[in-house]
Amino acid sequence: MAPLDTPGASASAVESVAPTLLDRVQDFVSEHKKAIVIAAAAAAVAGGLGVAYYASTSSSKPPGDSSSDTSGKKKKKTGSRGAKKGGKDKEKKGGRVDGPILEERKPKAPVVEETVEDYESLTAEQVMALSEEERAKVATSFKTKGNAAYQARDFTAAADLYTRAIQVAPREPVFYSNRAACYINVTPPKFDLVLQDCDAALALDSKYIKALNRRATALEGLQRWEEALRELNLYIILYPFLCSAKHHESLLKITLPRTGPHPTLPENPSTGDETLLLGLQALDAADYTHAVTLINEAIEQGVSWDAGRAEALNLRGTFKFLMGEVAGAKADLEESVKIVPEFTQSLVKIASVHMEQGNPEAAFECFEKAIKADSKDPDIYYHRGQVLFIMNQFEDAASNYVQSSELDDQFVFSHIQLAVAQYKMGDLAKSMATFRRTLRQFPTRSEPSNYYGELLLDQARYEEAVEKFEKAIELEKTKSPPNVLPLVNKGLALYQWKQDIGAAERCCHEALRIDDECEAAVATLAQLSLQQSKIGEAVKMFERQAELARSEPELVNALTYQFATSSQVEFLKSYPDMAAQLNQIATGMMPH
Repeated sequence: MAPLDTPGASASAVESVAPTLLDRVQDFVSEHKKAIVIAAAAAAVAGGLGVAYYASTSSSKPPGDSSSDTSGKKKKKTGSRGAKKGGKDKEKKGGRVDGPILEERKPKAPVVEETVEDYESLTAEQVMALSEEERAKVATSFKTKGNAAYQARDFTAAADLYTRAIQVAPREPVFYSNRAACYINVTPPKFDLVLQDCDAALALDSKYIKALNRRATALEGLQRWEEALRELNLYIILYPFLCSAKHHESLLKITLPRTGPHPTLPENPSTGDETLLLGLQALDAADYTHAVTLINEAIEQGVSWDAGRAEALNLRGTFKFLMGEVAGAKADLEESVKIVPEFTQSLVKIASVHMEQGNPEAAFECFEKAIKADSKDPDIYYHRGQVLFIMNQFEDAASNYVQSSELDDQFVFSHIQLAVAQYKMGDLAKSMATFRRTLRQFPTRSEPSNYYGELLLDQARYEEAVEKFEKAIELEKTKSPPNVLPLVNKGLALYQWKQDIGAAERCCHEALRIDDECEAAVATLAQLSLQQSKIGEAVKMFERQAELARSEPELVNALTYQFATSSQVEFLKSYPDMAAQLNQIATGMMPH
Protein backbone atom coordinates (compact mmCIF):
# COMPACT_ATOMS: atom_id res chain seq x y z
CA MET A 1 0.00 0.00 0.00
CA ALA A 2 1.33 3.40 -0.96
CA PRO A 3 0.76 6.50 1.16
CA LEU A 4 -2.75 7.94 1.25
CA ASP A 5 -3.57 9.85 -1.87
CA THR A 6 -5.88 12.50 -0.43
CA PRO A 7 -5.84 16.28 0.09
CA GLY A 8 -5.67 15.78 3.82
CA ALA A 9 -2.47 13.81 3.58
CA SER A 10 -0.78 15.77 0.86
CA ALA A 11 1.04 18.14 3.19
CA SER A 12 2.30 15.49 5.55
CA ALA A 13 3.51 13.40 2.66
CA VAL A 14 6.27 15.81 1.84
CA GLU A 15 6.66 17.91 4.96
CA SER A 16 9.57 15.94 6.29
CA VAL A 17 11.82 16.96 3.44
CA ALA A 18 10.40 19.91 1.54
CA PRO A 19 10.17 23.34 3.18
CA THR A 20 6.74 22.90 4.78
CA LEU A 21 4.10 25.57 4.51
CA LEU A 22 4.07 26.05 8.26
CA ASP A 23 7.86 26.35 8.21
CA ARG A 24 7.51 28.90 5.43
CA VAL A 25 4.95 30.80 7.50
CA GLN A 26 7.39 30.95 10.36
CA ASP A 27 10.24 31.79 8.01
CA PHE A 28 8.76 34.48 5.79
CA VAL A 29 9.32 37.33 8.21
CA SER A 30 13.02 36.52 8.28
CA GLU A 31 13.13 37.27 4.58
CA HIS A 32 12.21 40.81 5.56
CA LYS A 33 15.27 41.42 7.72
CA LYS A 34 14.25 39.40 10.76
CA ALA A 35 12.06 42.22 12.05
CA ILE A 36 9.57 40.42 14.22
CA VAL A 37 11.68 39.28 17.14
CA ILE A 38 13.33 42.69 17.47
CA ALA A 39 10.13 44.65 16.92
CA ALA A 40 8.30 42.65 19.53
CA ALA A 41 11.04 43.14 22.08
CA ALA A 42 11.16 46.84 21.25
CA ALA A 43 7.43 47.07 21.82
CA ALA A 44 7.92 45.59 25.26
CA VAL A 45 10.61 48.18 25.95
CA ALA A 46 8.41 51.02 24.82
CA GLY A 47 5.14 50.22 26.51
CA GLY A 48 5.22 46.92 28.33
CA LEU A 49 2.50 45.61 26.01
CA GLY A 50 1.76 41.90 25.73
CA VAL A 51 3.60 40.87 22.60
CA ALA A 52 4.62 37.69 20.84
CA TYR A 53 7.73 37.19 18.80
CA TYR A 54 9.13 35.33 15.86
CA ALA A 55 12.40 33.40 16.11
CA SER A 56 14.00 32.97 12.73
CA THR A 57 16.01 30.04 11.47
CA SER A 58 19.51 30.24 10.08
CA SER A 59 22.12 28.10 8.48
CA SER A 60 24.84 29.77 10.49
CA LYS A 61 26.65 27.57 12.99
CA PRO A 62 25.91 28.16 16.67
CA PRO A 63 28.52 29.30 19.14
CA GLY A 64 29.01 25.70 20.14
CA ASP A 65 30.38 24.80 16.73
CA SER A 66 34.11 24.36 16.43
CA SER A 67 34.23 27.00 13.72
CA SER A 68 32.76 29.72 15.91
CA ASP A 69 34.61 32.10 18.15
CA THR A 70 35.16 31.37 21.81
CA SER A 71 33.32 34.30 23.25
CA GLY A 72 29.79 32.98 22.99
CA LYS A 73 28.77 35.65 20.47
CA LYS A 74 27.02 34.61 17.32
CA LYS A 75 28.80 34.87 14.01
CA LYS A 76 27.50 36.52 10.89
CA LYS A 77 24.83 34.53 9.13
CA THR A 78 26.03 32.66 6.09
CA GLY A 79 24.54 30.19 3.68
CA SER A 80 21.02 29.79 2.36
CA ARG A 81 17.88 29.97 4.47
CA GLY A 82 16.92 26.82 6.22
CA ALA A 83 20.07 24.83 5.48
CA LYS A 84 20.59 23.49 8.98
CA LYS A 85 23.60 21.27 8.73
CA GLY A 86 24.67 21.17 12.30
CA GLY A 87 25.07 22.98 15.53
CA LYS A 88 22.01 21.70 17.36
CA ASP A 89 22.45 20.37 20.84
CA LYS A 90 22.82 16.63 20.70
CA GLU A 91 21.63 16.10 24.25
CA LYS A 92 18.26 14.46 24.68
CA LYS A 93 16.19 13.84 27.76
CA GLY A 94 16.50 10.47 29.33
CA GLY A 95 20.24 10.12 29.43
CA ARG A 96 21.05 9.61 25.75
CA VAL A 97 24.03 11.41 24.28
CA ASP A 98 24.56 11.59 20.54
CA GLY A 99 27.82 13.47 20.46
CA PRO A 100 30.50 15.34 22.37
CA ILE A 101 30.05 18.40 24.50
CA LEU A 102 30.25 21.41 22.21
CA GLU A 103 31.57 24.37 24.15
CA GLU A 104 30.77 27.82 22.87
CA ARG A 105 33.36 29.35 25.12
CA LYS A 106 36.72 28.22 26.47
CA PRO A 107 38.19 28.73 29.91
CA LYS A 108 40.21 31.89 30.19
CA ALA A 109 43.31 29.87 30.93
CA PRO A 110 45.99 29.58 28.26
CA VAL A 111 45.46 26.80 25.74
CA VAL A 112 47.63 23.82 26.69
CA GLU A 113 48.49 20.57 25.03
CA GLU A 114 46.93 17.33 26.29
CA THR A 115 48.26 17.00 29.80
CA VAL A 116 51.01 14.51 30.56
CA GLU A 117 51.37 15.38 34.21
CA ASP A 118 49.31 13.42 36.68
CA TYR A 119 47.58 16.14 38.65
CA GLU A 120 45.30 13.58 40.25
CA SER A 121 47.80 12.99 43.03
CA LEU A 122 48.02 16.64 44.10
CA THR A 123 46.32 17.59 47.35
CA ALA A 124 44.12 20.68 47.61
CA GLU A 125 46.89 22.47 49.52
CA GLN A 126 49.44 21.62 46.83
CA VAL A 127 47.16 22.86 44.10
CA MET A 128 46.49 26.17 45.85
CA ALA A 129 50.23 26.64 46.33
CA LEU A 130 50.72 26.62 42.55
CA SER A 131 50.93 29.81 40.54
CA GLU A 132 47.81 31.10 38.79
CA GLU A 133 49.13 29.90 35.43
CA GLU A 134 49.89 26.45 36.84
CA ARG A 135 46.43 26.23 38.42
CA ALA A 136 44.91 27.12 35.06
CA LYS A 137 46.81 24.19 33.54
CA VAL A 138 45.59 21.89 36.31
CA ALA A 139 41.97 22.96 35.74
CA THR A 140 42.31 22.50 31.99
CA SER A 141 43.81 19.08 32.60
CA PHE A 142 40.82 18.00 34.67
CA LYS A 143 38.46 19.38 32.02
CA THR A 144 40.26 17.45 29.27
CA LYS A 145 40.00 14.24 31.26
CA GLY A 146 36.37 15.04 32.02
CA ASN A 147 35.65 15.45 28.30
CA ALA A 148 37.26 12.08 27.63
CA ALA A 149 35.14 10.42 30.30
CA TYR A 150 32.04 12.11 28.90
CA GLN A 151 32.83 10.82 25.42
CA ALA A 152 33.15 7.34 26.93
CA ARG A 153 29.68 7.86 28.50
CA ASP A 154 31.11 7.61 32.01
CA PHE A 155 29.11 10.58 33.22
CA THR A 156 29.77 10.04 36.92
CA ALA A 157 33.53 10.08 36.40
CA ALA A 158 33.24 13.10 34.10
CA ALA A 159 31.22 15.01 36.70
CA ASP A 160 33.88 14.26 39.34
CA LEU A 161 36.62 15.58 37.06
CA TYR A 162 34.69 18.76 36.29
CA THR A 163 34.17 19.15 40.04
CA ARG A 164 37.94 19.07 40.53
CA ALA A 165 38.32 21.65 37.76
CA ILE A 166 35.81 23.87 39.59
CA GLN A 167 37.72 23.50 42.85
CA VAL A 168 40.86 24.76 41.12
CA ALA A 169 39.22 27.46 38.97
CA PRO A 170 35.80 28.30 40.47
CA ARG A 171 35.17 31.29 38.19
CA GLU A 172 35.10 29.41 34.88
CA PRO A 173 31.45 28.94 33.82
CA VAL A 174 32.28 26.25 31.25
CA PHE A 175 33.16 23.77 34.02
CA TYR A 176 29.74 24.20 35.67
CA SER A 177 27.95 23.88 32.33
CA ASN A 178 29.86 20.72 31.43
CA ARG A 179 29.06 19.17 34.79
CA ALA A 180 25.41 20.06 34.23
CA ALA A 181 25.56 18.11 30.97
CA CYS A 182 26.74 15.07 32.94
CA TYR A 183 23.87 15.38 35.40
CA ILE A 184 21.40 15.54 32.49
CA ASN A 185 22.71 12.28 31.07
CA VAL A 186 22.97 10.10 34.19
CA THR A 187 20.11 7.71 34.90
CA PRO A 188 17.92 9.05 36.34
CA PRO A 189 18.82 12.66 35.45
CA LYS A 190 19.70 14.91 38.40
CA PHE A 191 17.76 17.95 37.29
CA ASP A 192 18.11 19.74 40.63
CA LEU A 193 21.91 19.62 40.30
CA VAL A 194 21.68 20.69 36.64
CA LEU A 195 19.74 23.74 37.77
CA GLN A 196 22.34 24.60 40.44
CA ASP A 197 25.25 24.33 38.01
CA CYS A 198 23.51 26.33 35.30
CA ASP A 199 22.68 29.05 37.83
CA ALA A 200 26.35 29.12 38.81
CA ALA A 201 27.47 29.36 35.18
CA LEU A 202 24.95 32.12 34.41
CA ALA A 203 26.02 34.06 37.48
CA LEU A 204 29.46 34.22 35.86
CA ASP A 205 28.19 34.79 32.31
CA SER A 206 24.52 35.79 32.04
CA LYS A 207 24.41 35.17 28.27
CA TYR A 208 26.00 31.73 28.33
CA ILE A 209 23.99 29.90 25.65
CA LYS A 210 24.65 26.31 26.73
CA ALA A 211 23.79 27.08 30.34
CA LEU A 212 20.52 28.72 29.29
CA ASN A 213 19.63 25.71 27.17
CA ARG A 214 20.52 23.17 29.85
CA ARG A 215 18.69 25.15 32.50
CA ALA A 216 15.54 24.97 30.34
CA THR A 217 15.99 21.20 30.09
CA ALA A 218 16.27 20.95 33.87
CA LEU A 219 13.17 23.07 34.44
CA GLU A 220 11.26 20.90 32.00
CA GLY A 221 12.48 17.78 33.79
CA LEU A 222 11.30 19.23 37.09
CA GLN A 223 7.92 19.95 35.45
CA ARG A 224 8.28 23.67 36.01
CA TRP A 225 6.71 24.25 32.63
CA GLU A 226 6.18 28.01 32.65
CA GLU A 227 9.75 28.67 33.76
CA ALA A 228 11.07 26.24 31.14
CA LEU A 229 9.22 28.00 28.34
CA ARG A 230 10.39 31.38 29.62
CA GLU A 231 13.97 30.14 29.60
CA LEU A 232 13.65 28.93 26.01
CA ASN A 233 12.20 32.30 25.06
CA LEU A 234 15.17 34.09 26.62
CA TYR A 235 17.45 31.76 24.66
CA ILE A 236 15.61 32.61 21.44
CA ILE A 237 15.67 36.35 22.07
CA LEU A 238 19.38 36.33 22.83
CA TYR A 239 20.24 34.10 19.87
CA PRO A 240 17.41 34.62 17.34
CA PHE A 241 19.42 33.30 14.39
CA LEU A 242 20.32 30.00 16.05
CA CYS A 243 16.98 28.40 16.73
CA SER A 244 13.43 28.16 15.46
CA ALA A 245 10.24 28.73 17.38
CA LYS A 246 9.70 24.98 17.17
CA HIS A 247 12.56 24.21 19.50
CA HIS A 248 12.22 20.47 19.06
CA GLU A 249 11.38 19.49 15.51
CA SER A 250 10.17 16.05 14.49
CA LEU A 251 12.68 14.37 12.19
CA LEU A 252 10.21 12.42 10.17
CA LYS A 253 6.43 12.15 9.77
CA ILE A 254 4.86 8.84 8.80
CA THR A 255 2.54 9.16 5.83
CA LEU A 256 -0.88 7.62 6.18
CA PRO A 257 -1.30 4.58 3.94
CA ARG A 258 -3.29 4.92 0.76
CA THR A 259 -6.02 2.34 0.88
CA GLY A 260 -6.21 -0.02 -2.03
CA PRO A 261 -8.71 -2.85 -2.30
CA HIS A 262 -10.12 -3.56 1.13
CA PRO A 263 -9.18 -6.88 2.71
CA THR A 264 -11.66 -9.68 2.24
CA LEU A 265 -13.53 -10.31 5.45
CA PRO A 266 -13.79 -13.84 6.85
CA GLU A 267 -16.86 -15.86 5.96
CA ASN A 268 -18.37 -15.13 9.37
CA PRO A 269 -16.97 -11.69 10.26
CA SER A 270 -16.92 -10.54 13.85
CA THR A 271 -18.16 -7.15 15.00
CA GLY A 272 -14.53 -5.99 15.11
CA ASP A 273 -14.02 -7.14 11.52
CA GLU A 274 -16.96 -5.09 10.30
CA THR A 275 -15.87 -2.06 12.32
CA LEU A 276 -12.40 -2.30 10.75
CA LEU A 277 -13.98 -2.21 7.31
CA LEU A 278 -15.93 0.93 8.29
CA GLY A 279 -12.65 2.47 9.48
CA LEU A 280 -11.01 1.76 6.14
CA GLN A 281 -13.95 3.31 4.34
CA ALA A 282 -13.63 6.43 6.50
CA LEU A 283 -9.96 6.54 5.58
CA ASP A 284 -10.91 6.38 1.91
CA ALA A 285 -13.15 9.40 2.43
CA ALA A 286 -10.38 11.32 4.27
CA ASP A 287 -12.61 11.34 7.36
CA TYR A 288 -9.69 10.88 9.71
CA THR A 289 -11.55 11.67 12.93
CA HIS A 290 -14.00 8.82 12.38
CA ALA A 291 -11.26 6.59 10.98
CA VAL A 292 -9.29 6.87 14.22
CA THR A 293 -12.35 6.14 16.34
CA LEU A 294 -13.41 3.16 14.24
CA ILE A 295 -9.93 1.61 14.11
CA ASN A 296 -9.63 1.87 17.89
CA GLU A 297 -13.08 0.33 18.34
CA ALA A 298 -12.25 -2.52 15.95
CA ILE A 299 -9.16 -3.44 17.98
CA GLU A 300 -11.12 -3.29 21.24
CA GLN A 301 -13.92 -5.41 19.79
CA GLY A 302 -11.45 -7.92 18.39
CA VAL A 303 -10.42 -8.51 14.77
CA SER A 304 -10.74 -12.20 13.99
CA TRP A 305 -8.04 -12.83 11.35
CA ASP A 306 -4.29 -12.17 11.37
CA ALA A 307 -4.03 -9.88 8.33
CA GLY A 308 -6.88 -7.74 9.65
CA ARG A 309 -5.38 -7.43 13.13
CA ALA A 310 -1.98 -6.52 11.66
CA GLU A 311 -3.64 -3.88 9.46
CA ALA A 312 -5.61 -2.42 12.37
CA LEU A 313 -2.53 -2.18 14.59
CA ASN A 314 -0.58 -0.63 11.74
CA LEU A 315 -3.20 2.08 11.34
CA ARG A 316 -3.53 2.75 15.06
CA GLY A 317 0.26 2.95 15.36
CA THR A 318 0.35 5.40 12.46
CA PHE A 319 -2.25 7.66 14.03
CA LYS A 320 -0.44 7.52 17.37
CA PHE A 321 2.83 8.55 15.77
CA LEU A 322 1.22 11.46 13.97
CA MET A 323 -0.18 12.62 17.32
CA GLY A 324 3.22 12.41 19.00
CA GLU A 325 2.68 9.15 20.92
CA VAL A 326 5.96 7.61 19.74
CA ALA A 327 6.22 4.84 22.35
CA GLY A 328 2.63 3.70 21.79
CA ALA A 329 3.10 3.83 18.02
CA LYS A 330 6.19 1.66 18.22
CA ALA A 331 4.41 -0.92 20.39
CA ASP A 332 1.48 -1.19 17.96
CA LEU A 333 3.71 -1.44 14.90
CA GLU A 334 5.93 -4.08 16.48
CA GLU A 335 2.87 -6.10 17.49
CA SER A 336 1.63 -5.82 13.91
CA VAL A 337 4.91 -7.33 12.65
CA LYS A 338 4.73 -10.13 15.21
CA ILE A 339 1.37 -11.14 13.76
CA VAL A 340 2.47 -10.80 10.11
CA PRO A 341 6.31 -10.67 9.96
CA GLU A 342 6.35 -9.81 6.25
CA PHE A 343 4.01 -6.79 6.62
CA THR A 344 6.21 -4.19 4.92
CA GLN A 345 4.00 -1.20 5.80
CA SER A 346 4.60 -1.76 9.50
CA LEU A 347 8.31 -2.40 8.95
CA VAL A 348 8.88 0.87 7.13
CA LYS A 349 6.97 2.76 9.80
CA ILE A 350 9.02 1.16 12.57
CA ALA A 351 12.03 2.45 10.64
CA SER A 352 10.56 5.94 10.84
CA VAL A 353 10.04 5.56 14.59
CA HIS A 354 13.70 4.57 14.95
CA MET A 355 14.69 7.72 13.09
CA GLU A 356 12.49 9.79 15.39
CA GLN A 357 14.35 8.21 18.30
CA GLY A 358 17.73 8.98 16.74
CA ASN A 359 18.65 5.45 15.70
CA PRO A 360 19.29 5.44 11.92
CA GLU A 361 21.12 2.10 12.05
CA ALA A 362 18.00 0.36 13.35
CA ALA A 363 15.92 2.20 10.76
CA PHE A 364 17.96 0.84 7.87
CA GLU A 365 17.81 -2.66 9.35
CA CYS A 366 14.01 -2.40 9.16
CA PHE A 367 14.20 -1.31 5.55
CA GLU A 368 16.36 -4.33 4.73
CA LYS A 369 13.85 -6.64 6.42
CA ALA A 370 11.08 -5.05 4.40
CA ILE A 371 12.99 -5.51 1.15
CA LYS A 372 13.55 -9.18 1.95
CA ALA A 373 9.83 -9.55 2.60
CA ASP A 374 8.72 -7.75 -0.59
CA SER A 375 11.33 -6.07 -2.77
CA LYS A 376 8.59 -4.78 -5.11
CA ASP A 377 6.85 -2.60 -2.52
CA PRO A 378 7.43 1.00 -3.70
CA ASP A 379 6.76 2.41 -0.24
CA ILE A 380 9.95 0.88 1.12
CA TYR A 381 12.10 2.96 -1.20
CA TYR A 382 9.96 6.06 -0.76
CA HIS A 383 10.31 5.97 3.03
CA ARG A 384 13.98 5.08 2.82
CA GLY A 385 14.42 8.08 0.57
CA GLN A 386 12.76 10.22 3.25
CA VAL A 387 15.21 8.99 5.87
CA LEU A 388 18.21 9.53 3.62
CA PHE A 389 16.96 13.03 2.89
CA ILE A 390 16.72 13.77 6.60
CA MET A 391 20.37 12.67 6.83
CA ASN A 392 21.30 15.12 4.02
CA GLN A 393 22.21 12.23 1.72
CA PHE A 394 20.32 13.78 -1.15
CA GLU A 395 21.82 11.76 -3.99
CA ASP A 396 20.96 8.44 -2.33
CA ALA A 397 17.52 9.79 -1.44
CA ALA A 398 16.93 10.70 -5.08
CA SER A 399 17.91 7.17 -6.18
CA ASN A 400 15.32 5.72 -3.81
CA TYR A 401 12.61 8.07 -5.05
CA VAL A 402 13.40 6.99 -8.61
CA GLN A 403 13.16 3.33 -7.60
CA SER A 404 9.85 3.97 -5.88
CA SER A 405 8.50 5.71 -9.00
CA GLU A 406 9.62 2.86 -11.23
CA LEU A 407 7.56 0.46 -9.13
CA ASP A 408 4.56 2.79 -8.83
CA ASP A 409 4.61 5.60 -11.36
CA GLN A 410 1.24 6.94 -10.19
CA PHE A 411 2.28 8.05 -6.71
CA VAL A 412 2.73 11.78 -7.15
CA PHE A 413 4.83 12.39 -4.04
CA SER A 414 7.73 10.22 -5.20
CA HIS A 415 8.07 12.57 -8.18
CA ILE A 416 7.75 15.69 -6.00
CA GLN A 417 10.29 14.40 -3.50
CA LEU A 418 12.71 13.60 -6.32
CA ALA A 419 12.45 17.19 -7.55
CA VAL A 420 13.04 18.53 -4.03
CA ALA A 421 16.07 16.26 -3.56
CA GLN A 422 17.54 17.46 -6.85
CA TYR A 423 16.99 21.03 -5.71
CA LYS A 424 18.80 20.31 -2.46
CA MET A 425 21.66 18.80 -4.45
CA GLY A 426 22.04 22.15 -6.21
CA ASP A 427 20.82 20.86 -9.57
CA LEU A 428 18.20 23.52 -10.22
CA ALA A 429 17.74 22.72 -13.91
CA LYS A 430 17.09 19.04 -13.26
CA SER A 431 14.77 19.83 -10.36
CA MET A 432 12.65 22.21 -12.42
CA ALA A 433 12.57 19.70 -15.29
CA THR A 434 11.29 17.03 -12.90
CA PHE A 435 8.61 19.39 -11.63
CA ARG A 436 7.52 20.27 -15.18
CA ARG A 437 7.36 16.59 -16.12
CA THR A 438 5.31 15.91 -12.98
CA LEU A 439 2.93 18.73 -13.88
CA ARG A 440 2.33 17.13 -17.26
CA GLN A 441 1.91 13.64 -15.80
CA PHE A 442 -0.53 14.73 -13.07
CA PRO A 443 -2.58 17.54 -14.69
CA THR A 444 -5.48 17.15 -12.24
CA ARG A 445 -3.36 17.12 -9.07
CA SER A 446 -2.72 20.35 -7.19
CA GLU A 447 0.38 19.21 -5.33
CA PRO A 448 2.90 19.56 -8.19
CA SER A 449 1.78 23.13 -8.85
CA ASN A 450 1.83 24.00 -5.15
CA TYR A 451 5.31 22.64 -4.46
CA TYR A 452 6.72 23.92 -7.73
CA GLY A 453 5.38 27.30 -6.63
CA GLU A 454 7.30 26.95 -3.37
CA LEU A 455 10.50 26.26 -5.30
CA LEU A 456 9.88 29.35 -7.44
CA LEU A 457 9.11 31.39 -4.32
CA ASP A 458 12.40 30.24 -2.80
CA GLN A 459 14.13 31.73 -5.85
CA ALA A 460 12.19 35.01 -5.49
CA ARG A 461 10.40 34.36 -8.81
CA TYR A 462 7.26 35.77 -7.29
CA GLU A 463 5.02 36.23 -10.32
CA GLU A 464 5.58 32.65 -11.51
CA ALA A 465 5.10 31.35 -7.97
CA VAL A 466 1.75 33.11 -7.61
CA GLU A 467 0.68 31.68 -10.97
CA LYS A 468 1.42 28.13 -9.75
CA PHE A 469 -0.36 28.68 -6.44
CA GLU A 470 -3.43 29.99 -8.29
CA LYS A 471 -3.38 26.90 -10.53
CA ALA A 472 -3.27 24.70 -7.41
CA ILE A 473 -6.15 26.66 -5.87
CA GLU A 474 -8.29 26.11 -8.97
CA LEU A 475 -7.58 22.38 -8.96
CA GLU A 476 -8.46 22.13 -5.28
CA LYS A 477 -11.87 23.74 -5.89
CA THR A 478 -12.96 20.49 -7.57
CA LYS A 479 -12.38 18.54 -4.35
CA SER A 480 -14.42 18.21 -1.20
CA PRO A 481 -12.98 19.21 1.14
CA PRO A 482 -10.34 21.23 -0.69
CA ASN A 483 -6.77 21.63 0.54
CA VAL A 484 -6.38 25.31 1.44
CA LEU A 485 -2.60 25.35 1.76
CA PRO A 486 -2.04 26.82 -1.75
CA LEU A 487 -4.23 29.77 -0.67
CA VAL A 488 -1.97 30.50 2.28
CA ASN A 489 1.09 30.07 0.07
CA LYS A 490 -0.34 32.62 -2.34
CA GLY A 491 -0.80 35.07 0.52
CA LEU A 492 2.81 34.62 1.62
CA ALA A 493 4.01 35.11 -1.95
CA LEU A 494 2.04 38.33 -2.36
CA TYR A 495 3.44 39.61 0.91
CA GLN A 496 7.02 38.82 -0.04
CA TRP A 497 6.57 40.15 -3.58
CA LYS A 498 4.58 43.34 -3.03
CA GLN A 499 4.46 43.70 0.77
CA ASP A 500 0.69 43.53 0.25
CA ILE A 501 -0.46 42.69 3.76
CA GLY A 502 -4.11 43.17 2.85
CA ALA A 503 -3.97 40.59 0.05
CA ALA A 504 -2.11 38.15 2.28
CA GLU A 505 -4.71 38.54 5.03
CA ARG A 506 -7.56 38.03 2.56
CA CYS A 507 -5.99 34.78 1.35
CA CYS A 508 -5.64 33.52 4.91
CA HIS A 509 -9.15 34.49 5.90
CA GLU A 510 -10.51 32.73 2.82
CA ALA A 511 -8.51 29.64 3.79
CA LEU A 512 -10.01 29.75 7.28
CA ARG A 513 -13.52 30.21 5.87
CA ILE A 514 -13.05 26.92 4.00
CA ASP A 515 -11.08 25.17 6.74
CA ASP A 516 -11.33 26.83 10.14
CA GLU A 517 -8.60 24.52 11.47
CA CYS A 518 -5.88 25.51 9.02
CA GLU A 519 -2.94 26.10 11.34
CA ALA A 520 -0.78 27.65 8.61
CA ALA A 521 -3.40 30.34 7.97
CA VAL A 522 -3.68 31.10 11.68
CA ALA A 523 0.11 31.32 12.06
CA THR A 524 0.39 33.62 9.04
CA LEU A 525 -2.31 35.95 10.33
CA ALA A 526 -0.54 36.10 13.68
CA GLN A 527 2.70 37.18 12.03
CA LEU A 528 0.93 39.68 9.78
CA SER A 529 -0.75 41.18 12.85
CA LEU A 530 2.64 41.60 14.49
CA GLN A 531 3.92 43.35 11.38
CA GLN A 532 1.15 45.90 11.84
CA SER A 533 1.62 46.15 15.63
CA LYS A 534 -1.84 44.62 16.14
CA ILE A 535 -0.65 42.89 19.28
CA GLY A 536 -4.11 41.93 20.52
CA GLU A 537 -4.99 40.23 17.23
CA ALA A 538 -1.67 38.42 17.17
CA VAL A 539 -2.18 37.08 20.69
CA LYS A 540 -5.64 35.78 19.73
CA MET A 541 -4.15 33.96 16.78
CA PHE A 542 -1.41 32.40 18.90
CA GLU A 543 -4.09 31.22 21.34
CA ARG A 544 -5.96 29.71 18.41
CA GLN A 545 -2.77 27.94 17.36
CA ALA A 546 -2.62 26.32 20.78
CA GLU A 547 -6.21 25.12 20.38
CA LEU A 548 -5.37 23.59 16.98
CA ALA A 549 -2.25 21.79 18.20
CA ARG A 550 -2.47 18.11 17.21
CA SER A 551 0.48 16.86 19.21
CA GLU A 552 2.53 17.74 22.27
CA PRO A 553 5.37 19.37 20.25
CA GLU A 554 2.86 21.55 18.40
CA LEU A 555 1.19 22.53 21.68
CA VAL A 556 4.55 23.43 23.21
CA ASN A 557 5.30 25.55 20.15
CA ALA A 558 1.99 27.38 20.39
CA LEU A 559 2.30 27.94 24.13
CA THR A 560 5.80 29.31 23.58
CA TYR A 561 4.24 32.26 21.78
CA GLN A 562 1.74 32.83 24.57
CA PHE A 563 4.55 33.04 27.10
CA ALA A 564 6.47 35.52 24.97
CA THR A 565 5.23 38.57 26.85
CA SER A 566 6.44 37.42 30.25
CA SER A 567 9.71 36.16 28.79
CA GLN A 568 10.42 39.50 27.13
CA VAL A 569 9.68 41.33 30.35
CA GLU A 570 12.07 38.98 32.14
CA PHE A 571 14.60 39.50 29.37
CA LEU A 572 14.54 43.24 29.80
CA LYS A 573 14.83 42.87 33.56
CA SER A 574 17.83 40.60 33.16
CA TYR A 575 19.48 42.53 30.33
CA PRO A 576 18.44 46.19 30.67
CA ASP A 577 21.63 47.17 28.89
CA MET A 578 20.16 45.75 25.68
CA ALA A 579 16.97 47.84 25.65
CA ALA A 580 18.46 50.73 23.70
CA GLN A 581 20.22 48.31 21.40
CA LEU A 582 16.96 46.50 20.65
CA ASN A 583 15.19 49.76 19.89
CA GLN A 584 17.99 50.83 17.57
CA ILE A 585 18.06 47.50 15.76
CA ALA A 586 14.29 47.45 15.46
CA THR A 587 14.26 50.89 13.85
CA GLY A 588 16.81 49.79 11.26
CA MET A 589 15.31 46.38 10.61
CA MET A 590 11.60 47.05 10.17
CA PRO A 591 10.54 46.49 6.56
CA HIS A 592 9.60 49.54 4.53
